Amino acid sequence: MTDFDFQLDNFMLYCSSKNLSRKTLASYEQTLKLLGMYLRETYQIEEVKKVQSGHIRQYIKYLRERGKYTVVNKPESKEKNYPEQRTDYKKDISMTTIANYVRNIKVFFNYLYEVEREISKNPVESIENPKVERKVKKTLTTEEIKKVLGQFDTAAFHGYRNYVITRLLLDTGMRIGECLSLQPENFDFKHKSILIKNPKNGQERYVYFSFKSANEIKSWMRYKDRYSDSPFLFPTTRGTQLEIRNFEHALREAGRKVSISIHPHQLRNNFAKYYILNNGDWFSLCRILGHSSVEVTQKAYLDFTDEEIGRKYQKHSPLAHLEV
Repeated sequence: MTDFDFQLDNFMLYCSSKNLSRKTLASYEQTLKLLGMYLRETYQIEEVKKVQSGHIRQYIKYLRERGKYTVVNKPESKEKNYPEQRTDYKKDISMTTIANYVRNIKVFFNYLYEVEREISKNPVESIENPKVERKVKKTLTTEEIKKVLGQFDTAAFHGYRNYVITRLLLDTGMRIGECLSLQPENFDFKHKSILIKNPKNGQERYVYFSFKSANEIKSWMRYKDRYSDSPFLFPTTRGTQLEIRNFEHALREAGRKVSISIHPHQLRNNFAKYYILNNGDWFSLCRILGHSSVEVTQKAYLDFTDEEIGRKYQKHSPLAHLEV
């Protein structure tokens, strides 16, 4: 085991102790293993203290030039996934992806410098963050939502289930993974709230639903109990927990039938945007979405068109509300 690999293992243990998500841990590990491989093959560097800012800059340049899926950190994954058969094989890596790589690399070397004191000079201190062009989050119109909902066969168990899930996501803003793990006891119909539990860190929060959703959920619960004794609110027909990818596929397929591109997180985007447009405040939205700060929420959901801002202004014009 090289010094770089040893320090990476220690870093992953440190991150695990911080209760970071599996997705974040996987992103760190993949990024840093690829960096370690590049440093070893290109510069014969196997010790973290030998890494300089120039090596990091050259790696960023290399990322921009090499193309997608041309390098893997596990050779056996090529035999399973056949990356060269992908339609986007060797296509340019997006600036968003490169920015994520740079962020992960910075976290690692900041840890080595500030936490472990393994290096006397921080090679990422002067590394600039790549500029990423902000993409406006696409939201769905009322007509588009109606068209997609109309594609679910509500006479069938799976179709009715997917229909209710879609509407609940739109009404609450919860993540799809949170929704699919729900059980009936999470619901408080008196206060129209749902208790969301995070098994990873033990944190809890509430999301809220409308009177309309309350009636739909009650109807679904009665229907579901006739056909399944599963503890989950939205189970498969076999009674197991519905997997995220299976719902994603069903939603995308419903959208495809009416030529609308849609995925579960778009429903969360729709909720957040229209919550603010309908006079909700950023602080309560932050709490509902489960973000760590209001700044995180604002950064994610500041995508309003000029038309939307104009309509909101007409509702809240200072002069219009003054008797002058």
